[in-house]
Amino acid sequence: MEELSPTRVKLTVEVPFDELKPNLDKAYKELSQQVRLKGFRPGKVPARLIDQYVGRGAVLQEAVNDALPGLYGRAVEESELFALGQPDVEITELEDNQQFAFTAEVDIRPKFEVPDYDGLEITVDSAEVTDEEVEETLSNLRERFATLTNADREAQEGDFVSIDLAATVEGEDVEDARTSGYSYEVGSRSSVEGLDDQLAGMNAGDSKTFTTTLVGGEHEGKEAEVTVTVHSVKVKELPELDDEFAQLGSEFDTIEELREDVRKRLADQKLHQQLGEARDKALEALMEKLDIPLPESVIENEIQRRNEQLDQQLQMYGMSRDKYLQDEGKSEEEYDQEIKDGARDAVKGGFILDQLALQEKLTVENEELTDYVVRNAMSMGVQPDVLAKHLTENNQIPAVVSEVLRSKALNLVVEHVKATDDKGAEVDIAAMLRHEAGEDEAHADEAPEAPEAAETAEAGDEKADA
Repeated sequence: MEELSPTRVKLTVEVPFDELKPNLDKAYKELSQQVRLKGFRPGKVPARLIDQYVGRGAVLQEAVNDALPGLYGRAVEESELFALGQPDVEITELEDNQQFAFTAEVDIRPKFEVPDYDGLEITVDSAEVTDEEVEETLSNLRERFATLTNADREAQEGDFVSIDLAATVEGEDVEDARTSGYSYEVGSRSSVEGLDDQLAGMNAGDSKTFTTTLVGGEHEGKEAEVTVTVHSVKVKELPELDDEFAQLGSEFDTIEELREDVRKRLADQKLHQQLGEARDKALEALMEKLDIPLPESVIENEIQRRNEQLDQQLQMYGMSRDKYLQDEGKSEEEYDQEIKDGARDAVKGGFILDQLALQEKLTVENEELTDYVVRNAMSMGVQPDVLAKHLTENNQIPAVVSEVLRSKALNLVVEHVKATDDKGAEVDIAAMLRHEAGEDEAHADEAPEAPEAAETAEAGDEKADA
């Protein structure tokens, strides 16, 4: 093994020719199925005739291609390397009946030790629930039960109007801008620019034409003549925040019971967010204590993955990259730097958690894999046995094991931090972790399919191990 850099090595592997015999036998057998010679059935052509008609060189090449993955894997294992990505392999020697040799260059995880992480200091947002937040949540709930009633007056901001829209560019109709019976909230600024200003003061039956610039579709960026026709003006009426509303919008009899439940749910939500923030801050604090080299190829792969993920999301919403950057207020250069920084942090954090799992001798039990499958299946809205089968068939179990190990390593770090919130109060991380585990158990008890799913996931794990 030759160390080319702290994150890349070159393996030189020499193999006695006798070790290729099983691969040669397999190559002859497969070529025998393909060769058609008079007097011989497929699969029964002798090796000497295959050498004669196909060539010994072709047989050797077939055998080497078959043997390389296993030989490379053995070399990595014997060298005790944590290889990353695909190797660059070059055959350097192949002498019939003598010796076979090759080299393999591959990126590796750098060797380092995770320093002491006990007592790392972090600050997180407060999990205190304010009266204003409770009332805002109740207000949002009222919005869900609002009713619309006809208003015999001009449209005002906050009203809902039923409208028809039509647009022309240089006298030609724009089909994708035409709509009928569209319910629109005046003042929401969620449609074509200038529409809200025109609607204010219009009555049912009124029509107006105005000029605006289209921001999407085939005619994006062009000026258009837009005609809006109002069919009705309706005002939104909210229910009173009283016991009757509590009975209408929840399982509670009184508004005070509903208000208390909202407060409890907000507290649970904030504790969950606070724990997530504590995990992020703890890893950031640990990362600051380490300066380790990172393989550029791994960072590039992570950058590519993040860009592809964003492109898929933008495609789902029908949005271009330029429009996304404009809405975010970022330049292309700022976005690229942000993605690059995020990729480097993700790779570095993953390396640290992997090494910590090794140092602390953390392991993953079948029960933990089962819990992972059940939790993720519930969040995805699929049956656990379906997800377990998908993970097994696509060889994703090792990735799941890695994710569970990293999560356990991060929890270990979080348990040892000294956390305070932004108001100076001490945060009991251990209690938060117990609370989270209790929530998980409650969810499992509520899911009748979980026991059967657990058995399916364990069966999938055992199959992957085999």
